[in-house]
Amino acid sequence: MAGLEFDKAQVEEIVDKIVERTMRMDMTWDWPCGVAYYGISCAYEVTKNEKYFNLLKERVDKYIEIGLPQVWTVNTCAMGHCLLTIYDATNDQKYWDIIMSKVNYLRNEALRFGDSVLQHTVSANNDFPEQCWADTLFMAAFFLLRVGVKLKDEEIIEDALNQYYWHIQYLQNENTGLWYHGYDNIAGDHMSGFYWGRANCWGAYTMSQVGIILPESYLYPKFLEIVGSINEQLAALKVLQTENGLWRTILDDPESYEEVSASAGIAAAMIAKGNPLHIEYINKAIKGIIDNVTEDGRVMNVSGGTAVMKDRDGYRNISKKWIQGWGQGMALAFFAGVLNYDNSRNDGAL
Repeated sequence: MAGLEFDKAQVEEIVDKIVERTMRMDMTWDWPCGVAYYGISCAYEVTKNEKYFNLLKERVDKYIEIGLPQVWTVNTCAMGHCLLTIYDATNDQKYWDIIMSKVNYLRNEALRFGDSVLQHTVSANNDFPEQCWADTLFMAAFFLLRVGVKLKDEEIIEDALNQYYWHIQYLQNENTGLWYHGYDNIAGDHMSGFYWGRANCWGAYTMSQVGIILPESYLYPKFLEIVGSINEQLAALKVLQTENGLWRTILDDPESYEEVSASAGIAAAMIAKGNPLHIEYINKAIKGIIDNVTEDGRVMNVSGGTAVMKDRDGYRNISKKWIQGWGQGMALAFFAGVLNYDNSRNDGAL
């Protein structure tokens, strides 16, 4: 059977450059840093390069010394991912205490609506009343699932799976398989209603991880909803891949630019799902993403932070000039998946 086509030494060198460049960024304890350091954690776990772990731990310890945010949000919970990696390696209680403070916030304090769905929050203010964003899956639901599995806590696991379930109901168009950026529960609509690339990255990537980390996942009815969702989504996404092996910031808009963080997350989801029919699309993505990494490890053509924009031009005109933590992190998650492909492959039977 055909496999992935890549130069292992080249990919390892690129990973090293991206990690080094990422650690030169002055990010604060929030979601850009959370996604970036998740990517470094993935790189460490696959390559076993202790340099990556040491860089990560030293920086997190520096943040703790300076002082962490006094109030958590959905977005700041993204930093929980790298804390799990550090705790697993050190068994140091101080990291676990921060992890559990984030879990306590999400379970008991975070704003929710409807069927206990987490409202997306970016600050201590009620910025987006009763709005459901795909971003929440990476920042909060995926994190909750990882903690729930580690603790063998069925209540936390069910809460995490409930987030997946309702985000699918609110955000995925069953007719196209694609995901909208957000849903306004008060208005009962998807606001501007575009298929934003990075929203589909958040959905696809986090759904692809559930079956990997959740033991006996097939015994959870909500997992089977996730399976149906991601199968439909990836089937729709593959035909929207550009000739350059990438996906656009508005997926079905030929005039919107190719966006690399979304492309990395979507291709990483294809790797994790393990469907051999996707190999050709992953191979195109390998080349496309490598072509967007500079010699010093900056991942290029990553759109800036993006709210649910009012119109098509709002998405088209988001700057892609600057280095972004989420671009660095999702590229690392993708390349880690490439390097680990032979160890994680499954038959995609579900």
